[in-house]
Amino acid sequence: MKVLTVLKYVQMAIGVGLLLGAFITYKNTQNFLDDALTAEGVVVDLVESRSRDSLTYRPVVRFVAQDGSPVEFMSSSGSNPPSYYEGETVEVFYQSFAPRNAKINGFFSLWGISIIMGGMGLIFSIIGFSMMFYGKLKNRKIDYLKSNGIPISATFTGIEVNQSLQVNGEHPFRIAAQWQNPATSEIHKFSSENIWFDPSDHIEGDELTVLIEKDNPKKYYLDTSFLPKVAS
Repeated sequence: MKVLTVLKYVQMAIGVGLLLGAFITYKNTQNFLDDALTAEGVVVDLVESRSRDSLTYRPVVRFVAQDGSPVEFMSSSGSNPPSYYEGETVEVFYQSFAPRNAKINGFFSLWGISIIMGGMGLIFSIIGFSMMFYGKLKNRKIDYLKSNGIPISATFTGIEVNQSLQVNGEHPFRIAAQWQNPATSEIHKFSSENIWFDPSDHIEGDELTVLIEKDNPKKYYLDTSFLPKVAS
């Protein structure tokens, strides 16, 4: 549980950090364009850029600055297939005091880093905040049922492993029980919250207390207060 709590805040921190980085790079590009000069450049080469599982091509552009000096630079962004070809004429933005930091006038060349960082930041933020919201919503439901739920006696049916969740290579356990509603004769199955140790040795008897909402057994809380606490 502590790992999940830490993970939730790590996801949010990464997300906020990436969103902040996206905003900073966006503002930097915007400020760059406000002061930039323009020139006509020619793509003179395509440089392969390899990572562990991808290959991209970054264009090398040559242009003549306002003072007549030749300048050559390699774009900070690449693609596969290449977005440009050798010999292609492109518009270039540059600043007079740092012409080698020029940028091609292309949407991805100018805004690609901001878009990638913003998209990743949004994903991480949504995951982190969703985990936090889900946890608060779940705790609120449990608190409500502890205060207002109707206690029933359900029959213990076994211990199950929650294969849908894994932390540090381990799956949590859940206690399973069932109860037949005397009013409708319907059988309702219940599962406890995730338990990060095997509770088998701590189940005494065949009856477990479950708190259900009045007239709605689908909203329930299987009481596990009899279990020992995990040492921190």
